Amino acid sequence: MEPPKIAETLKGEFADDVIAVKEFRAQTGVTLKKDNILQIARRLHDAPEFKFDLLKDLCGVDYKKIKNPRFEVVYNLYSITHRHSLRLNVQVSDKESIQSVVSVWKTADWHERECFDMYGIVFDGHPDLRRILMPEDWDGYPMRKDYPTAGPEDDPGAEWGGFREVLKKAEDFKKFGWYK
Repeated sequence: MEPPKIAETLKGEFADDVIAVKEFRAQTGVTLKKDNILQIARRLHDAPEFKFDLLKDLCGVDYKKIKNPRFEVVYNLYSITHRHSLRLNVQVSDKESIQSVVSVWKTADWHERECFDMYGIVFDGHPDLRRILMPEDWDGYPMRKDYPTAGPEDDPGAEWGGFREVLKKAEDFKKFGWYK
């Protein structure tokens, strides 16, 4: 079954959840509400006619002041068996959470953690939702459009508390010769 037909099938089965189906540069995208993402993911993964057995990527997008809801979680799916792709764009409002799809695709584990770490989007049911790129004590979410790029507004000269520790470790490693 070709991706446009899969999108139409989803539209029929999950009529209340599908917002739009778009074709762009030979790629099919389905925009969804967040409420049934786990059921939709399970259907796309398990149904032999779809068999989306690979989650290639999952990422966040911040549409601050452009769209409402503000965020989207984008799932890029691929079927190794049928050799076709499908993109799911799931809308998430600020301060809302979305169901984790780790139970469907194990690769979602790290992708969801990165999305949480960069955008602050919470994935309900994730087995280990914690920072993956930023230090645990980091304040804020760097990929959000409202994230300060010049440092904290109340003290533009302030720096992350662990910065001095990282510099000291770098100096300490220089004595080993293998670190330049």
